[in-house]
Amino acid sequence: MTATSILRTARAAGRASLSEAESRRLLAAYGVSFTAEREADDVGDACAAAAAIGYPVVLKGCGAAFTHKTELDLVALGLADEAAVSEAAADLLGRMAGEGTLLVQPMVRGRREFMLGLSRDPQFGPVVTFGVGGVFAEIADDVAMRLVPLSEPDARAMLDEIRAAALLDGIRGMAPVDRDALVTALLGLARLAVECPDVAAVDVNPVIATEDGRPIAVDALVLLAAPEN
Repeated sequence: MTATSILRTARAAGRASLSEAESRRLLAAYGVSFTAEREADDVGDACAAAAAIGYPVVLKGCGAAFTHKTELDLVALGLADEAAVSEAAADLLGRMAGEGTLLVQPMVRGRREFMLGLSRDPQFGPVVTFGVGGVFAEIADDVAMRLVPLSEPDARAMLDEIRAAALLDGIRGMAPVDRDALVTALLGLARLAVECPDVAAVDVNPVIATEDGRPIAVDALVLLAAPEN
């Protein structure tokens, strides 16, 4: 499904946001690297998907209504076997009350978390952001911002502007983070802002840097602009 068709489908349904699965497909087309994933409709599908992906896995509720999955208790981490997946899937499906699907993803491990974002300032237009991510991103408030259009030198400079820029280097036995991959993602978000005016905002958080330095996005949310009258 193309970016245009993803957005058209959501618009036709009168939705204000994309599901996580749709958000991931859209953003992957613009250079954001994600974990593998499989969608599941029921407990059996979730168990089969987990076995195919390999344990441990993460299970999430997925649907346009579930924009804040952690707050809704719709995320189960570190599921190590079929029994754990079966129990978590049944619990999540019960909480979702028949809406949406389940996402099954590999458990990504890393001690460094970042975020990527896109917003639209009413005066200046699209703004791309990069910063420290994770559950405490708002408290840390450590971000760099640039207006669109965004050049490659600007994107690279953003990485060094956050206070925690040293996290991108090789520290405590961890490999340096792949800056090229982050730059590709930032440039992709800037291109998305131009090519998809229906997209009001993007939040990719967290982007986990693995021990070998690969930045892997494990969650994403795309919000749509209010339709014009």
